[in-house]
Amino acid sequence: MEPLIESPTGSVHQSGPHCAELRINCASYGPHGAGALMSYAITPSPCGRLLIAATAHGICWIGIDESAAYLEAEIRRDYPEAQVSRDDAIGAAYGRPIIAAVTDPSSTLDLALDIRATPFQLSVWQQLCAIPRGTTRSYGEIAQRLGRPQASRAVGHANGANPVAIIIPCHRAIGANGGLTGYRWGVGIKQRLLEAEGAIPQRGLAATG
Repeated sequence: MEPLIESPTGSVHQSGPHCAELRINCASYGPHGAGALMSYAITPSPCGRLLIAATAHGICWIGIDESAAYLEAEIRRDYPEAQVSRDDAIGAAYGRPIIAAVTDPSSTLDLALDIRATPFQLSVWQQLCAIPRGTTRSYGEIAQRLGRPQASRAVGHANGANPVAIIIPCHRAIGANGGLTGYRWGVGIKQRLLEAEGAIPQRGLAATG
């Protein structure tokens, strides 16, 4: 059964191969997770274990790693002021559509979100969602699309601050030389995600440290 969502504070929607639409309003909690009740589950995926966390208002955090203990430590590091507890119903509700967002080009993604963003972060994340499955863009290209061609480093910082891996596809941002750099969850996982989407065979990308 899908967890009860009380007035989502944001959403992401994608239909098939089309670009995703991202909307973020004010999150239901304060900085560092202040005032939040977050429930999470850990579920396997072709690209590693996923930790999916949600409040009553939507998904608030997604991480990818082979270690469940590492993921549990990371969400608590990101949200030290939140009350965080495990609830396997979260994985049952959200695991399949999140994994399908990578593995199935025909899938539809329609999820409530509850995340915080500055105006600049939101603009970058919307550009990430505008990158179609199976393709990539450099940080410089994203900066150009924002009308701030000198802001590629700031774009990289906003990219790294994305709290919901996969559904805001920060793995589709690459270095100017085509290298798979700057991914919080590691170059190996970034490569797996891009392989699953078909981006690497199309672009011939090389993983770099």
